Amino acid sequence: MSFAEDVKNELCSYEPEKDADLAMKIEASCLLRMGGSLLLGMNGAIGIRLATANNAVARRLLGILKKQYALPTHVMVRQGLNLRKKNMYTLSVDPSQEGRSVLEDLALWPVTEQLPRPWLSSMEARRAFLRGAFLGGGSVNKPQSDYHLEFMTGNEHFAREIVHVLKLFHIHAGLTERKEEFVVYLKEGDAVTNCLQIMGAQSALMEFENVRIMKTVRNQINRQVNCETANLQKTVNAAVRQVKAIRIVDEHMGIEKLPEKLRIVARLRWEHPEASLKELEELMEGTLSKSGIGHRLKKIESMALTFDPLGLEEV
Repeated sequence: MSFAEDVKNELCSYEPEKDADLAMKIEASCLLRMGGSLLLGMNGAIGIRLATANNAVARRLLGILKKQYALPTHVMVRQGLNLRKKNMYTLSVDPSQEGRSVLEDLALWPVTEQLPRPWLSSMEARRAFLRGAFLGGGSVNKPQSDYHLEFMTGNEHFAREIVHVLKLFHIHAGLTERKEEFVVYLKEGDAVTNCLQIMGAQSALMEFENVRIMKTVRNQINRQVNCETANLQKTVNAAVRQVKAIRIVDEHMGIEKLPEKLRIVARLRWEHPEASLKELEELMEGTLSKSGIGHRLKKIESMALTFDPLGLEEV
């Protein structure tokens, strides 16, 4: 089962804390607006159909229609053609005058009518809006991969409604068109977690946050290791270059003929080729600073280049 299915299953068990009847009506309206289709009959009779691969979503809508409207419904299960195909659950309400009244109450008929603004006056109503939209056409990546949550609908106006409601929660979403569908998407981790929390997917939120924290810590460790590795490589390269310079000087004039200040540092580096400048400073027991040691080694390198201008190029 995918992470998106886990989220939908959890949302289907959510119980609104306030204004439950209105919240459930808004949720059903948005769910059907995202994934439902109208059935037209004779003499103005209207019904509706929803096909979904998630049986929890089908049960959720069935429960709302029966509880809120006592509306007769039919559920058909079509088995997949092979082991990889999921069952499809089709919930339908036959065209009738009663069905027409219910669809008018859900603001689904006439088809040009959008969700009434007064419905979105409370926080619980806005939460129900997003929950229904996600159940009808939402998806979210598993937290181990890239952060991505989206709502897909064929109705551009309703897609913009989703963007508007998300903005009411200070969540800024993108809107794009994909294969004649309109996709509202979130790509930031904070936006995805906020949306999950608002819709009511608390368990999914905790799983998402746990993985997100682990990814953040892992990335910080990797950056620190990479930084330390790069610094270590710089130290090694510098030490190799300094030892090569000392060898060149020794071959052409002998270390013993160097000025005392340079001779002391040259012997120290020669005897400790793998030490950092900080470690060389400690070996000097405070008589010479790290910058002083580095300055004298630079002088030895310059002297080596006078003897062999190409001697340090491969280092």
